[in-house]
This record gives sequence, C-alpha cells and structure tokens, in this order.
Amino acid sequence: MQQKRLSIVFAGAGTGGHLFPAIAIADEIRKTKPDTEITFIGTRHKMEARIVPEHGFKFETIWVSGFRRKLTIENILFPVKFIVALVQSFVLMKKIRPHVVVGTGGYVCGPPVFVASLLGIPTLIQEQNSYPGVTTRLLASHVNEVHLSFKNSQRYLKRSDNVRISGNPTRESVGRVSREDGALHFSIDPGKRTLLVFGGSLGASSINNAVLKILPQLISTGIQVVWQTGSMGYPRIEVEANKVSVASDGLVKVYTFIDKMEFAYAACDLTVCRAGATTISELTKAGVASILIPYPQAAADHQTENARAMVETGAAVMIRDVELDDRLLATVETLMSDSVVLETMRTNALSMGNPDATVVLARAVVDLANTEHGRPRKNI
Repeated sequence: MQQKRLSIVFAGAGTGGHLFPAIAIADEIRKTKPDTEITFIGTRHKMEARIVPEHGFKFETIWVSGFRRKLTIENILFPVKFIVALVQSFVLMKKIRPHVVVGTGGYVCGPPVFVASLLGIPTLIQEQNSYPGVTTRLLASHVNEVHLSFKNSQRYLKRSDNVRISGNPTRESVGRVSREDGALHFSIDPGKRTLLVFGGSLGASSINNAVLKILPQLISTGIQVVWQTGSMGYPRIEVEANKVSVASDGLVKVYTFIDKMEFAYAACDLTVCRAGATTISELTKAGVASILIPYPQAAADHQTENARAMVETGAAVMIRDVELDDRLLATVETLMSDSVVLETMRTNALSMGNPDATVVLARAVVDLANTEHGRPRKNI
C-alpha cells in the first residue's frame, strides 16, 4: 500500500525563539521525508513573513497579535483579531487539510492549534522556556502531545499524560567545533582564558555597559574577550573597547553580530549572556559554563525561570540586571581562576542538553501524523 503524502502545519512565531525551533524541525522532516507538504502560519508584519519563504516553505498569514500589559489600541482590537484569526485558521485547515498541526509557542500558534484540536486534527506543542508561555498553558490540556525543554516545566501544566521532555531544537553545528578551530575563527590564543559576551542581535545595553566598565581589569589578568555588542551598542563600544584592545595586544574582539555562534561557544571558557530559551539550549548542547543575566522585561519573567533551572543543575551562575555593576567582575574573576569549577559547570551544562532534540521532535511530529492518535478526524 502506498504511503500517504504528509501535510504538516507549523504555527508559532513573532520572535526568533518561537520561529527557529519550528524551522529546525521542519528542515529535519524535509531532510528525511522530502515529499512532505509543509506550511507555516504566521503574521504578515513579523520576522516569519521574511524568513519562512527564505527557507523554501509555504507561508500563510492570520490577523492576530498578543495581549499587552497596558491599555493600548491593540488590546481594544484583541477580541476582534482573535475571532478573525479563528475563522482564518478554520479556512486554512479546510484548504490545507493537514495531518498534524505543530505549535511552537507565542500568540500566533493559539488560533491554528485550537481550531485543529476542535476539528480532531492531531496537535503537538513544543515549548522552549522553563516557564511555559500563556498559550502553551491554555492549550496543553487540549493537544495530543506537549514537548518540553525542561523537566521542571511539568509543574505548570494541568495534564501530565501527554507531556514529553524532548529539549529545544538547535543548529546542528553547535557543539561540533573544536576549541582550536573556534580560536582560529576569531584569531585568538586557544591557550588563554576566553570570555564570550553577547545579548542578542540588538544587544543588551546593561550587559554592554557593565562589561565595558570592567574591561581593563579583565584584560589586566590576561582574559581574552569575544564580544557581540548588538547593532545598537556597537559604535560606542567599538571605540572604547579598541582603546583597551590596542593597549593589550588585541585581547578584545568586538562584533556587531556573530553569525557562527558555534565557533564562539567552542572558543570560550565562560559566557556572559541573557537567558533566552534558544541561548540556554545552545549553551547546554555546546557545554558552556555561563553567567546568566535574565532580561527583566521578559514576559512572566520566564528568563529568570530558565536561568534558575541552569543554576539548580550547577551549570550557571545567575546575576540579576540590577546587580551587574556590583557582582560581575568578582564573579568572572572567581570562575575564571578555578579550572575545576569551570569544568564542573561545563559537564553539568552538557548533562542538561538534548543534542538529539531536533530529530526526536521531527520523529514525534511524523509519528503523530501517521497515526490515529488523536480524536477521530472530522470531515473538514
């Protein structure tokens, strides 16, 4: 009997943290089952509208936005948008007729996953953060499978029988670069202690400012610094950091954006960074000791939850944003001077990692699409 050609829908974007795990899973499915029809559902004006077509996937849009924590025009329109998004999602389900719908978090995935569950289409949610987002918490009881990145996330969900711990998909190359190749990529000495600093594509001004203040002390102890400043902080920091770098024979390497983070992870002994879900997944896959500074404005303070999971395992130290000036220098110097502690943190980070997360999740999606696991599929 000829095997059916699968049709799979991915919904969930608005940010890279929700979009790139979906793309990683879709890429893996396309690699193993190239005839699969894969469609992404997103919004017209967010990053997915550009990035999804660049990866060669079909893209459909719905009219939806998140609920903000203050009075805005968007909040007034929220009920209208949500109803419209439900209708649009129903029309798309009828048009695409997917065998499974996958949500990767955020407000975008709410309407498509909810409509699919009502229609009896098998559904799966992949949650990146230690503290599940509101959409995941609302939908978790209605979907066939919920795949978490952190085991402790289960306590926030009402159901447990449909929960799996699968990890968060990351770039395949992370964790596969040697220290020597990483150092060569940045033209630094692989034999010297190296600190990696980054805060996202736009940067993190509080981290940048704190590191800039302690840069002379770090350099004086022979620590090399590989620093992604982000586009907003780069011009000022490049000038100031280069003054220190010239005086220290090039121990500081400053970049607006590092597009090959796998080399950066391989080259460093310790990193100072935010605690976003994708960052945590890459740190654990590469096995990197870290000082995590959660973004204080993150929704439901989920980055603090992410960081706390790392701290409890002994893979990281957490410093709150307001404590940076008081604690950062002493923490970096203490960790960098103790090889045993750094190696223990690295080992603990690796123990948290799920290097096969992408493959596991892709297989789960395909298996769900190939079975009658969910409620009987209605004639749509």
